[in-house]
Amino acid sequence: MQRALIVIALLMLASAPALAQDPVKVAAKQCKIAFENEYVRVLHWTVGPHEKTAMHDHPALVSISLSASKTRFKSAEGKTRDVESKAGQATWSDPDKHSSEALGDKAGGIIQVELKKQPGAAMTSFAASEDSVAVDPKHYKVEFQNDRVRVLRIKYGPGEKSVMHAHPANVAVFLNDGQAKMTLPDGKTNATDMKAGQVLWSGKEKHLPENSGGRPFELVLVELK
Repeated sequence: MQRALIVIALLMLASAPALAQDPVKVAAKQCKIAFENEYVRVLHWTVGPHEKTAMHDHPALVSISLSASKTRFKSAEGKTRDVESKAGQATWSDPDKHSSEALGDKAGGIIQVELKKQPGAAMTSFAASEDSVAVDPKHYKVEFQNDRVRVLRIKYGPGEKSVMHAHPANVAVFLNDGQAKMTLPDGKTNATDMKAGQVLWSGKEKHLPENSGGRPFELVLVELK
């Protein structure tokens, strides 16, 4: 009986990597954790020309391409699919397991916002009259949404400002360098210097943004539901 239990335990240990293969561990050269808390894990991938990654797993996630790329994905069943992405493109992925191969001749980068625990209403609910898309449709556009996220594309020209509005808990992914000034409901202000590829976690927030720099800036905002 004892021998049987030992054999079963060894078999379970042997099969564990096949059940859950963390890209941070199996593709440590290309994949780094940019941020993590109980709600999200944000991965920053940097993949060289024609580099391959080992088989790995992801939960549901949002991907934001930092550069144009073409990638061949291979599923655990051996099926392949080629995917072309444009710089700045945001896409949704259900839980998946795959390996990958970069098909381009240039290095590429991507941010992946993996979803973990779903936040409660205290972090996600706000008045509809404070919704950024409703009160400032010039600067805030919905890329897509589902039961877990709403993904916004945000663009500001030099010197442009918004109106006071709210966001649920979110991850911001900056697509280019820029400067912004945030005015808070109490009138206080803070300045933000943004770098291309930078990610920023924020809890539920209310503010009035302004592009305080001399160039346009763009970001993708992954709002949690």
